[in-house]
Amino acid sequence: MSAEFNELAYALDTFYFLISGALVMWMAAGFTMLESGLVRSKNTTEILTKNVSLYAIACIMYMLIGYNIMYGGGISSVIPSIGGILGASDNVPADIAAGSDAYYSNISDFFFQVVFVATAMSIVSGAVAERMKLWTFLLFTVIVTGLVYPIQGFWSWGGGFLAEVGYSDYAGSGIVHMFGAAAALAAVMVLGPRKGKFGPNGEVKPIPGANMPLATLGVFILWFGWFGFNGGSELKLSDAGSANAVALVFANTNLAAAGGVVAALVTARLMFGKADLTMALNGGIAGLVSITAGPNVPSLLGATLIGVVGGVLVVFSIVGLDKLKLDDPVGAISAHGTAGIWGVLAVPLWNEGASFGPQIIGLVTIFVWTFGVSYILMTILKTVIGLRVSEEDEETGLDIVECGVEAYPEFSNPR
Repeated sequence: MSAEFNELAYALDTFYFLISGALVMWMAAGFTMLESGLVRSKNTTEILTKNVSLYAIACIMYMLIGYNIMYGGGISSVIPSIGGILGASDNVPADIAAGSDAYYSNISDFFFQVVFVATAMSIVSGAVAERMKLWTFLLFTVIVTGLVYPIQGFWSWGGGFLAEVGYSDYAGSGIVHMFGAAAALAAVMVLGPRKGKFGPNGEVKPIPGANMPLATLGVFILWFGWFGFNGGSELKLSDAGSANAVALVFANTNLAAAGGVVAALVTARLMFGKADLTMALNGGIAGLVSITAGPNVPSLLGATLIGVVGGVLVVFSIVGLDKLKLDDPVGAISAHGTAGIWGVLAVPLWNEGASFGPQIIGLVTIFVWTFGVSYILMTILKTVIGLRVSEEDEETGLDIVECGVEAYPEFSNPR
């Protein structure tokens, strides 16, 4: 290749990485809107504060510690120098693949990776909504984004033992989404359900969210951002083969989400006799999570079917968790965890280069590590500083208790 063409490819692939990262960053807004819509109005400001704070904390912790662990050699590199975090020089080109002539900036790689860890942490935010102390959650965020996520990320994407055994997870159905769900499950188990969620005889009492238009907007933002999440994971765009691969990933991502919405809507109609919007929204997310482990291989119909299965599974999973008295206000554990497991296991059905053994090893390893460490962390935090607000504060609402600002003051104090 000519030097001029290499420079053009470098610029194009770097720009594509940055734009994809920006799309994934926009998913933070999607999570924020979805969670704000599915909690009660008295907890809206707190959930907004939590989401913008966790995003900022995740970015800083991944810069200080996480990136160096995940891509700099694992836990042995836990004490990095600032120069060593992103490489000795910002402009040193990094090979995309063995024998490749295309390159991209190391800084663009860091930016793309840092928004992924923020996405993983956003999953936990919704599951613990409406009863967890804000500052305890933020401390949990510091540890999870700085250490827990990068260590398991190194095992797979960083060249660790999961990569060596052949675990295949294109954009993170397991590495990002099931990881977040496993941490959320541990948190929910230690934290306990919201007051009034379950009756004395085990009956489930619905607690409707305050703003369904906002929740729906959140899912559309997530759907849009997911094109960067999956499409950017192709890592390059500067040749015809890569461009065709990106096009397939975009189309498959879109169709999996569509399949998830329709399947969840139909399943909810058959089970409950109504068109349940919240199930349809979670069905869309489940479809997106399901395709994330391998959007670069299936046909368009195959991707749709992957999303359909995810959409059906998420409905049964949400109902099942309620029966187990595990209170997840937004359905995050089901949409990201159950669908994430399915997505990882679906890869060998379409990808001849993958097999079920390594996929199962990867899932078990990520879940056991994440759930175990998160459960221990939450138990320690519960003992030392406490996890939950008081029953009185929960009844009042976290907006007033934790933030001192109501999201909708006109409703509670009409003029």
